[in-house]
Amino acid sequence: MPISRSAFPSATLAIALLVSACGGDNPDTLVTSAQDYLNRQDAPAAIIQLKNALKERPDFIKARLMLGQALLATGDAQGAETEFKKAQDLGAPADEIVPQLVQALMQARQFDKVTNDYASKQLSGEEAQANLKTNVAIAWQRQGQQDKARESLNEALKAKPDYAPALLELARTSALSGDIEAALVGLDKVPRQSAAGAEALKLRGDLLLYTKRDMAGALAAYQESLQVNPAYKEGQAAIIELLLVQGKVDDAEKALQVLVKEAPGRVPTLYLEAMLAYTKKDFKTTQEKIQNLLRLAPESYRGFELGGMAELQLGSNVQAEAMLSKALQLNPGLAMARRGLVTTNIRLGRLDNAVALLPEEPKDGKDGNSDPALLALAGQVYMLRGDIDRAQRYFARASSLDPKDPAKRTSLALSHLAAGQGDTAIGELQNIAASDEGVVADMALINTLLRQGKTDQALKAIDALQKKRPADVVPPFLRGRALLQKGDKAGARKAMEQALQIDGNYFPAVGVLAVIDNAEKRPDEARARLEAAIKQQPANIQAYQLLLELRAAHGADKAELTGILRRAVDGAPNNPVPRQMLAEHYLRTGEPKEALTVAQNATAALPDNMQLLDVLGRAQLANGEHNQAQSSFNRMAALQPKSPLPYLRMSSAHLVAGDQAAAAEKLRKALEITPNLLQAQQGLASLAMAANKPDEALAIARTVQKQRPKEAAGYILEGEIQAAGKAWDKTIDAYRAGLKQVDSPELAVRLHSALQSAGKKPDADRWAADWTRSHPKDASFPFYLGSQALSRNELPESLRQFERTLTLQPDNAIALNNRAWIKGQLGKEGALADAERANTLAPNQPPLMDTWAMLLSAANQHDKAVELQKKVVQLQPQQLGYKLNLAKIYLKAGRKDAARPLVDELSAAGDKFPGQAEVAELKKAL
Repeated sequence: MPISRSAFPSATLAIALLVSACGGDNPDTLVTSAQDYLNRQDAPAAIIQLKNALKERPDFIKARLMLGQALLATGDAQGAETEFKKAQDLGAPADEIVPQLVQALMQARQFDKVTNDYASKQLSGEEAQANLKTNVAIAWQRQGQQDKARESLNEALKAKPDYAPALLELARTSALSGDIEAALVGLDKVPRQSAAGAEALKLRGDLLLYTKRDMAGALAAYQESLQVNPAYKEGQAAIIELLLVQGKVDDAEKALQVLVKEAPGRVPTLYLEAMLAYTKKDFKTTQEKIQNLLRLAPESYRGFELGGMAELQLGSNVQAEAMLSKALQLNPGLAMARRGLVTTNIRLGRLDNAVALLPEEPKDGKDGNSDPALLALAGQVYMLRGDIDRAQRYFARASSLDPKDPAKRTSLALSHLAAGQGDTAIGELQNIAASDEGVVADMALINTLLRQGKTDQALKAIDALQKKRPADVVPPFLRGRALLQKGDKAGARKAMEQALQIDGNYFPAVGVLAVIDNAEKRPDEARARLEAAIKQQPANIQAYQLLLELRAAHGADKAELTGILRRAVDGAPNNPVPRQMLAEHYLRTGEPKEALTVAQNATAALPDNMQLLDVLGRAQLANGEHNQAQSSFNRMAALQPKSPLPYLRMSSAHLVAGDQAAAAEKLRKALEITPNLLQAQQGLASLAMAANKPDEALAIARTVQKQRPKEAAGYILEGEIQAAGKAWDKTIDAYRAGLKQVDSPELAVRLHSALQSAGKKPDADRWAADWTRSHPKDASFPFYLGSQALSRNELPESLRQFERTLTLQPDNAIALNNRAWIKGQLGKEGALADAERANTLAPNQPPLMDTWAMLLSAANQHDKAVELQKKVVQLQPQQLGYKLNLAKIYLKAGRKDAARPLVDELSAAGDKFPGQAEVAELKKAL
């Protein structure tokens, strides 16, 4: 029969057959052939030879080791680990096998296994021991344990003082901990002609460039790396990138042409070609090069970063958002990607998304973030949100190393403002804004003027900003904010409508218009506006959040609020926020099973989100699934090893399970990460007291006092410990000591309470008078005194203290509620008005609604009272006291049939409800 093409073996199979046949069946010959293939970097062919050798001689240790190495070269870390373990079981020397086995585990990212199994392992050879300890150090680094990494590197260098990989990693560890000088000194110790020499020089250049802005020094280091190893492409690429950063585009282009000839189509080459195009503002070419790069390296965070920035420049905001988000997911430390994503979210009006990307708020004039552009963007975001005080703090931190840079001059002007030189600072900002094409100074100036209440001047500055950016949505939006601050709702509405003419989907303007609608008693229009925004942008989380807030304020029931959150989840399935909010909503409303279902679905969709794992663990706890909760919290710890939160959660889970020792151990772990973490310290003190170890608890309190000498926390903790043992004099001493350090209303309240508990009423009264006289603007102390008098049923005195509180804090809803109740009891006028205002200030709060309903009933407004109290019971059905009051309201309204089922339910509760005497009275009335 004729022979067809299909009768021939495929090319791959033919080569495999040839390879397997060429060495015959002699294992030694096969291993020699495999070594030849490995030398030529042909690992697949080597693997075939080695497997054939092992078929003939399964106990051939050398073949096992080489097979592990070959598998490792192909990326099969798991297969390599298996082969190395077989070699180990066959008796391979530890010095030979252990470093390779650890290398396989490292490649498989099993860093915890490396540190658990090999951190204490000792090898006899100095090279092998140094190799092992260096890899263990890197594993510690990957788990965020820099101190342990340093210890392991010191052990490596103790075994072999000139071991280049350990010297390199030790320098890298110093850099990661922020000690750049020590890192540079350490890099000088790495022998230049060693295998790590070129990499050490490249790292030196990176440190000089990115931490010291020493471009000349960086360039010299990169050039030297090529002198050490002319084939070191990373050094060549670094030089080209630096030339681009320096603006030496022609020189960079010439150098890149050489790289393109030597390594065409490779990932580093494509990236530099894209970067060159981006520098030349050829964003289309950037886009094309990045697309080619991502086909070769789909997980390249730098590719996604540069590609996202190109999309941003091309006006493709949605595509920019997707690419920049992916870049940050792969590497959260990318500064340009973070700035670009914040800018994208500002353009899209997604300010809440932008907030999640910002650095922590500057405190005491200091902030760990040194990126002036990001800090300036943060100021803009908070300004657009209307939080001008916070915006000001960010603007004040926005600075640059170049004293001629507008951002630096802006920061200097704001420092003058902080020093009380207001007019000087505003003049400086005006000059910068007028001379600078950028908008940082404009935004800082507008924010400063709004913060000082100078809205007319702010409006003029907004006019100037609009001349710079006539097609930008931000100036009219800011004008609306300023007019709203001025009380001109009509003008604010008009400005927001102008913003929407520029960008009909700019949600911050839509949101402000909805708030104005609501304030003008047009809630249906506000709702319709938000529903339209959601229909237009189904993934807009801010729209759902504002709708939820407005509907809750207008008394929406639990089912409606749940529906809004479920719509948010469906509208933005890849956003963790609505899923987290829905699970939290179910936990808050006492529906743990529903919370668990939502959280499980959320973590299945987004498995590595800290917030979702957190709510999952808490939902599991609420359902009694202690082991599962611990597993969730352990995943959190693996994702963020430097965060104390997972250990706090683990501690809570152990407490629920009754294991106080384990709870304490987790709190101590949290303190290893954050030594001054107050929540952990308070928890350990509480556990020490529960174990009848007051001395341990007091030692913790004294530590807190040393760490926070000008805060009340340590003295409050000491006072609580002494009070638990009824050592009232020591309790009083602790609070007095604290008050010498900090003028704290909470300490004042606690001291008064301790004096009363000690039976020293005259001293307590004197203290109350002294504090009130010396702190006439402290509303918390009269509120406390009012609550104390109320608990003793001293209604006139209680009323007097709550009225003092409300003089200082007219919008204190709880004080209004309490005054309303007392007025009702004393038969004074204004009770209903107070209750209604309390409920307006704090809507849908069952205790406040309950007071209002009872007062309405007393005023014979039965229908309104019944409807209000029914909502209270619906919100908190487990609170039987609210059902008792509803039964009372029904009886007063003459509706015995409606009251009877409630009274029967309360009676059936027996000892679970302590108000059975009142229930018996109601039964008689029925």
